[in-house]
Amino acid sequence: MLDLLPESGRKPTRTAAVIAAIRARIDGRALAPGARLPSVRGLAATMSVSKSTVVEAYDRLLAEGAIAARRGSGFYVAGPTRPLSLAAIGPQLDRAVDPLWVMRQSLQSGPDVLKPGSGWLPESWMPDLAIQRGLRSLARDRSENYTQYDAPLGFAPLRQLIALRCGERGVPANPDQILLTNSASHALDLVCRFLLEPGDAVLIDDPCYFNFHALLRAHRARLIGVPHTPEGPDIEALARVLRDEKPRFYLTIAGFHNPTGATLSPVLAHRVLKLAETHDVIIVEDEVFVEFEREPATRLASFDGLDRVIQVGSFTKTVSAAFRSGFVAAKREWIEPLIDLKLASSGSAGRLSAALLHHVLIEGGYRRHIDQLRTKLADSMGLCLRRLRAAGLAPWLEPRGGMFVWAALPEGLDAADVARIALKKGAVFAPGNVFSLARGPHRYLRFNVARCAPPRVFAVLEEAMGEAAHLDANDRSAP
Repeated sequence: MLDLLPESGRKPTRTAAVIAAIRARIDGRALAPGARLPSVRGLAATMSVSKSTVVEAYDRLLAEGAIAARRGSGFYVAGPTRPLSLAAIGPQLDRAVDPLWVMRQSLQSGPDVLKPGSGWLPESWMPDLAIQRGLRSLARDRSENYTQYDAPLGFAPLRQLIALRCGERGVPANPDQILLTNSASHALDLVCRFLLEPGDAVLIDDPCYFNFHALLRAHRARLIGVPHTPEGPDIEALARVLRDEKPRFYLTIAGFHNPTGATLSPVLAHRVLKLAETHDVIIVEDEVFVEFEREPATRLASFDGLDRVIQVGSFTKTVSAAFRSGFVAAKREWIEPLIDLKLASSGSAGRLSAALLHHVLIEGGYRRHIDQLRTKLADSMGLCLRRLRAAGLAPWLEPRGGMFVWAALPEGLDAADVARIALKKGAVFAPGNVFSLARGPHRYLRFNVARCAPPRVFAVLEEAMGEAAHLDANDRSAP
């Protein structure tokens, strides 16, 4: 007999329950490849559901290739199945610690794995009810067609709202200067396609967000790191590389820098823009953390007016990573070629995602949601800093907000070693070398304060530090 096996804590629909029951029997090898499934009538009677429910369940399993239909004979388990491999659904313990290591481990690990090194908020912190209300509202709206391609620039109401929010932060942008994309990474990819030729030099902060490394290398750029300070880039180093390397652009995060949590000072912002003007260099400013700010931080685009500064952003961190909706803000003459690149490389941006995001943003509860996020992050920041110091780590600075702390391990420990050991214990940490072109941050780890509340995070960290120290001691004692 097939039992009702819900896939989550929520009560499943009858169709979902039938699908889950069949999948469970297949996954558990109770139904082998080629085995005949019960008839529609027989399964309906066994599970006390309607025949139409079983028909719908079988249709869905057919669509995904889990079962096959034989005319006049019935339904059978498709096969042969691949051997069951727990390694395939767990973390890749043998993967090299490279710029995509943290993201790969975080995304493919299950819910039981701790993720203090990941770059997104816990699911329980996101506005789930607002998203559900938005979905219901769109479903009732007969005035819009969300099944077609969107306009080249993207969903107009969302562009108007983004332009308004840019203006509130002192960045003058009209809706026709906003190009919607599938994410902030997609926005940056378009900017790279627009500005770069293989071999061009690009300046990045050192350390900086690890995906900047991966994306720029995919475009065959020549990466040059500029040391980062608590107030922004090392201005003397920036002046030197601008003079010597003649880069195509400088990619940076001005507010709540990733991974350090630093914010750009107004004095340094003016000096950076003056250097960019002198050396005729474009600046690309990533804006994904702007909603975490209680008071707007210094923005290069606000001083520059989108003359030589391009902004990219999204609402992934505060609404949902599933929306896949980002944007580019740039001067008008750059938007047209960016549209062409967008259409050539990915087609239209997601109209349904953009409409749903717009609905959530204009709903009255969104600002309360953001206020609550800021409060939660502030509380989590204080707790994380205290626990880090108690564990013997030294924060690089105390951020004024945001979600990241950049902290150094005790002398003699390597963050990559600690991260590898911790992964075996069920925790994904973010070692400093994935954020840097240099060897300097090898002792550092980036902590997502929103994911550091469980005491087990620091228990695993201390265990991993102890084992890493033992490894180092063995290495030193080896002949």
